[in-house]
Amino acid sequence: MYLYDEFDNAFVQERVDQFREQVRRRLSGELTEDEFKPLRLMNGLYLQLHAYMLRVAIPYGLLSSTQMRKLGQIARTYDRGYGHFTTRQNIQFNWPRLEDTPDILEELASVEMHAIQTSGNCIRNVTADQYAGVDPEEIDDSRVWAELIRQWSSLHPEFTYLPRKFKIAVTGSPEDRTAVKFHDIGLILNRGDDGDIGFEVLVGGGLGRTPMVGRTVREFLPQAHLLSYLEAILRVYNQLGRRDNKYKARIKIQVHETGIEKLREMIDEEWAYTKTENVDLPAQEVARVRSFFSDPHYENLPAHDHGFEIKRFEDPLFGLWAKANLATHKNPGYVIANISLKPIGGAPGDATSAQMEALADLADKYSMGEIRVTHEQNLVFADVRKRDVYALWHALNDIQQGTPNKGLISDIIACPGLDYCALANTRSIPVAQRIQRRFGDLKRQFNIGELKLKISGCINACGHHHAGHIGILGVDRKGEEYYQLTLGGSGAEDASIGKIVGPAFSSAEIVDAVEKTVELYLSVRHEGERFLDTYRRVGEVPFKEALYEEKKHAAA
Repeated sequence: MYLYDEFDNAFVQERVDQFREQVRRRLSGELTEDEFKPLRLMNGLYLQLHAYMLRVAIPYGLLSSTQMRKLGQIARTYDRGYGHFTTRQNIQFNWPRLEDTPDILEELASVEMHAIQTSGNCIRNVTADQYAGVDPEEIDDSRVWAELIRQWSSLHPEFTYLPRKFKIAVTGSPEDRTAVKFHDIGLILNRGDDGDIGFEVLVGGGLGRTPMVGRTVREFLPQAHLLSYLEAILRVYNQLGRRDNKYKARIKIQVHETGIEKLREMIDEEWAYTKTENVDLPAQEVARVRSFFSDPHYENLPAHDHGFEIKRFEDPLFGLWAKANLATHKNPGYVIANISLKPIGGAPGDATSAQMEALADLADKYSMGEIRVTHEQNLVFADVRKRDVYALWHALNDIQQGTPNKGLISDIIACPGLDYCALANTRSIPVAQRIQRRFGDLKRQFNIGELKLKISGCINACGHHHAGHIGILGVDRKGEEYYQLTLGGSGAEDASIGKIVGPAFSSAEIVDAVEKTVELYLSVRHEGERFLDTYRRVGEVPFKEALYEEKKHAAA
């Protein structure tokens, strides 16, 4: 993984010292809250419903065991004993005291971490594929390019005060695990006709109150021009973006109003200037950054591990976990192990301090001392020897993180909702927990198969409900919590926006509504057909009839 140099260390420490003085001035009354707000946001500190929240950057979701151990210590010392992993591969601490936040940043700096650009109208944490570097289908390692973008964008003088926050994702595999088409800029690695690596560049994706799928603005961008082309896009956006209306400030609105063809012309015109300003990537710099992501020392292990296969057969629960949570590694003697942060009845994405510290120890023992955070609020051990998988699973069960539910209905993405967020209309976590319990039977979950369920507590869509096969959006009705159901969304390479089925359901009705939706799917699916496939084949009408028939009769 990337290691800080002398400049990085000095840069982060200077920011800690600056913020310590800013906090002192706020606590003494020298700064009002309005004066302090832009300063704290530059350091990832939000004021939420009940307390401050600190969002810590985890670039492209990559953590060392030392960093994970430090996060656990911070959770135990400065918070209430847990942290929340987010869809941008960050971690949030929900209960820090203001006077402690400089000390937290100091602790983070000691392990090469920070909270810079995790909030504010700037380029946020760049996300990448959690299987980067180990996926056998991968075209190139997306971490390399995410790190180059991170270094280019950190405190970039032109892009520190954009019209609105700006999000970039990079994927290097045919299977999109980053929701790349729902980002302001999405980068898809591919090869040109000559075999050289480059990027398909998409712009204008996003969720929130106006969800849009990103549009391709350039079919193939040679890798050497990556930064100059990104700079051209950002410059055009910086000029056109609405600063008078935050709801119309994202680049997706510019794509919609200007049109992709006209916007492409404007970007190309700007690019003609940026290409001449020494912005392009020198090959030696790409090679330098790539060297930080070279393969670890893999043992020469057989592809077939007899003990692993026996345990899959002898222990049915382990067999289910292996089926759902393991993925193929490029080295046949190894596997990728997905670790669920969605135990039945748990808060999706949460991990306690004890769990984080235990995971750090397990990463040292079983996965080259490395942990990865996923877009779907789970964790990954990317380099596990097949012979160690059964022992790892047992150890994960000991800390309630061995649930075999990756990609199943209980593997829910949920925002913090009204339990924490001042913007939310409704609670998300309790609804997620009730759905998990309703579908807690593993046999039932595996019979249902792949089903991405996502919950947002308000229209800002932090739970990515628009991209859920089943999406749930919390809405306020005269002080009561109601939930709209959307169907047919996808955040994968076949990206689509879910469609609202009909009137919202009360909190007491929403879990039953989800169950009716699932039961209808089971009754009409073809053999081997996922929920999303069935919905796209039969359309919304059968689901709408199943959901609202009883209400229709009651009204009559």
